[in-house]
Amino acid sequence: MIKQDIIHHVIERTGLPRTKAEHAVDTVFESLKHALAEGQRIELRGFGVFNVRPRKTGIGRNPRTGTEVSITPGKAVRFKPGKDLHILD
Repeated sequence: MIKQDIIHHVIERTGLPRTKAEHAVDTVFESLKHALAEGQRIELRGFGVFNVRPRKTGIGRNPRTGTEVSITPGKAVRFKPGKDLHILD
């Protein structure tokens, strides 16, 4: 599923014009990005939780050449699915 599919679902379910549906979806995604950039935790009940966690420093390998590459510390977004999202259980 891509962003356009989500917009299409919003149009079908709400009857909004395409421009307003696109604006609504873009606003939600921008809000999520902004909150994660600030390091906030996002909890969507029934869906899951997004967290920003520190990423460890370490040494990796370049798959083409096999040479060692140092991995700098950083931050990564992690997702933990909610109970309602566990489809395979």
